[in-house]
Amino acid sequence: MKTLNTSILAISLALLMTSCGGSESKNSATSLSGDISIDGSSTVYPITEAVAEEFRSVQPQVKVTIGVSGTGGGFKKFSRGEINISDASRPIKDSEATSAKANNIDYLELTVAYDGLAVIVNPENTWIETITLEELKKIWEPSAQGVITKWSQVREGWPEEELHLFGPGVASGTYDYFTEAITGESGSSRGDYTASEDDNVLVQGISGDKYSLGFFGLAYFEENQDKLKLVAVDNGTAAVKPSLETVKDGSYSPLSRPLFIYVSSLAKDKPEVVEFINFYIENAGLLSEEVGYIPLPAVEYTKQQEKFNTFIGKQ
Repeated sequence: MKTLNTSILAISLALLMTSCGGSESKNSATSLSGDISIDGSSTVYPITEAVAEEFRSVQPQVKVTIGVSGTGGGFKKFSRGEINISDASRPIKDSEATSAKANNIDYLELTVAYDGLAVIVNPENTWIETITLEELKKIWEPSAQGVITKWSQVREGWPEEELHLFGPGVASGTYDYFTEAITGESGSSRGDYTASEDDNVLVQGISGDKYSLGFFGLAYFEENQDKLKLVAVDNGTAAVKPSLETVKDGSYSPLSRPLFIYVSSLAKDKPEVVEFINFYIENAGLLSEEVGYIPLPAVEYTKQQEKFNTFIGKQ
């Protein structure tokens, strides 16, 4: 009888705890719903997608949609109020900010990670290990179009073979950053190269062409290093390959940069967006490193959180 009474008591307590616990859990963890629309940089996309994937497990009723139209394409939609968040691999331009202001859209820029731009060739390329900034400029500057068409024209001793170039399209923040660092003017380059906003297209092109050369974010090289070859860039001080270490310590210069997300003022009153951004800032360090990027120091994420709190009016 004692065993039976004990069992009944245990079951009763379990039911009571489940009832109370379930009610408490439901009240303490706010369940959200709604849609979050994001577009922009293909470089920032892997970080945002990693964050969104984890966020979906916490808030499964919130639909997070992420597009990849390039930084410029994302800012166009952002400035028209079509998306809540814009992924960006460069800061917003004055013209883009003006467009947003014309539509009564304010915004907040948040830094989420760092990235290095990788200069890539085909693995069968045996003649190049390093390239100088001057040689990159010689290849990519506008006056090179139709003129610098062979490897031998870039450096003596390189083969008398056609040079096939691959890179992001003009709407890409990666393109803007690379051209500013290499040619001295953002958006200024030769136009006779294979361009795509989809970095996977560039990977396929370079991996299938022995005489190719291209550039894109370091994370895409990390994902595809079995079929690509990384080139060290000589900035006049040393020839350095991009890596987590060389981007973080600043030695891979000038081809390293911060990555951003922009939050629209039209979305800051949406609880699901506010929750997503808080989740993003909290997890960006770990998740950015998992997908091949360089996290900010912890103190910097604290500063980003403080900026966001101010933006939404949270004291």
